[in-house]
Amino acid sequence: MDASGGSGQPRSGNDEPAEHSADPTAPATGPTDPPGPEPGPPRPADRAGNGTEEPAPTPPARDGVADRPTEEDTADSPDRDGTGDRNSTDDPNSTDDRTSGSTTGTAAAPTPDAESAPGVPAPTEPHHRTPDHRAPDHPTPTHHAAAPEHRSLAHSGIAKGEPPEPRPKEPGGGILMGRPFGVPVYVAPSWFLVAALITWVFGGQLDRVLPELGAARYLVSLFFAVAFYASVLVHELAHTIAAIRFKLPVRRIQLQFFGGVSEIEKEAETPGREFVLAFVGPLLSLVLAGLFYLAMKPVEPGTVPGVLLAGLMVSNLIVAIFNLLPGLPLDGGRMLRAVVWKISGKPMTGTVAAAWVGRALAVSVLIGLPLLNQSGALGGSGEDMGGMDTVTDALLAAILAAIIWTGAGNSLRMARLREHLPELRARTLTRRAVPVENDTPLSEALRRANAAGARALVVVDADGTPLSLVREAAIVGVPEHRRPWVAVSGLAQELTDGMRVSAELAGEELLDVLRATPATEYLVVEETGEIYGVLSAADVERAFVRAMARPA
Repeated sequence: MDASGGSGQPRSGNDEPAEHSADPTAPATGPTDPPGPEPGPPRPADRAGNGTEEPAPTPPARDGVADRPTEEDTADSPDRDGTGDRNSTDDPNSTDDRTSGSTTGTAAAPTPDAESAPGVPAPTEPHHRTPDHRAPDHPTPTHHAAAPEHRSLAHSGIAKGEPPEPRPKEPGGGILMGRPFGVPVYVAPSWFLVAALITWVFGGQLDRVLPELGAARYLVSLFFAVAFYASVLVHELAHTIAAIRFKLPVRRIQLQFFGGVSEIEKEAETPGREFVLAFVGPLLSLVLAGLFYLAMKPVEPGTVPGVLLAGLMVSNLIVAIFNLLPGLPLDGGRMLRAVVWKISGKPMTGTVAAAWVGRALAVSVLIGLPLLNQSGALGGSGEDMGGMDTVTDALLAAILAAIIWTGAGNSLRMARLREHLPELRARTLTRRAVPVENDTPLSEALRRANAAGARALVVVDADGTPLSLVREAAIVGVPEHRRPWVAVSGLAQELTDGMRVSAELAGEELLDVLRATPATEYLVVEETGEIYGVLSAADVERAFVRAMARPA
């Protein structure tokens, strides 16, 4: 799936490292912090919510549970590495995402989709609603069930005490050649290897047909290689246009070793659309073969144009026939999947059937292609074949078989992922959160969170409207003895529209929202606008990995 930068990138003003707290921000009524390890003289800290005063914070040696983990807390934090680094991945799409997308490949052997989808793991605690932001000193947990595993927010193994880095741009996959219909087209480095191979092989054939060309035959062969891959691009554009017609986003088209791939990010909604989406590619290749055949008629066979047109006609015919073979990841396999899906009513059943046919097809190519070449069934004389030709045929068959087998396996894994995607629900992954006001000291906010069994802090205004989220990474960077003099507002990430997530989102829809606005935390709200909690991108990724690990 295409991961866009989105509008939710952390703002520079709120995304500084937590070390800036070395110059503590004291509440308005408190004195400045004198130098030295010991905290300054006692001073009142504003109570967030009821405006009453509370005793000054105690020295670190007697700090509350918010600032010191118990042995049980430490034991229950297997993901803690000693530095509080827990969110190793800042966005849910770090697996290169193509979580629910599909790829349509062409040419001699379509390359399977290598994208891994962004996922997110479920947290150890159930999600909870946020307690009332005007809760008393010892807020009572909300009506949600108590968390089975309680860990101090200050020591729950949060990410590094550094600002989350901006989401890196997704690699394009080669040289950008253009954007037809708004879809980027890339030429992978492996294409140049194939182009050189085609130039060499076709040049050898031209030497027998047109010996008078001499060295110029390699220029003609290079032109043929480029024209052949232009035909492959037309094949892929047919898939792209059909996907756009069905309102399916296309991430990119890539021309690579043995063909091309159209990376379609979503599944077709019906088996009929799936069939059409797969069939249009081979259909266009057949049309091109027919056009080259008609163009060849008025041209003399023994000329350069005649040889080029004949080669393009044959190559497009081979592309169409090969891709119509009924096994994933080929277009014919997607057509078979659509038929089985229509009959059984279950897309997973269609995927399993087409994938296993694809694996059988891979074995057939590995064994049958060299035998067919030796028998002369694919043209040429078997008696004229030397040892090098036999090795070349066997190597070509092995590469094709490996690509088909791998693509079939990837199709099965992606189908399993799509089957488990509905288990990723914002409501079940959300952490309980405590609302605090801007000038609330960090130590007080952590005390309230631990008392309520919460693992997140939401900064609200006097009316309870959420303004920002306190970043877990920033909390870790503040030493315990400084927390009474650091306001939560200095550690918060301002909320943007993309960082507000509906509690009803689930599956692919949830991942699409997170990819559109990369961030480390998101505010989860009910349909009424009420705060439900905070969703961590790290929790989503862990849930995603667990879903992938479970058998279908």
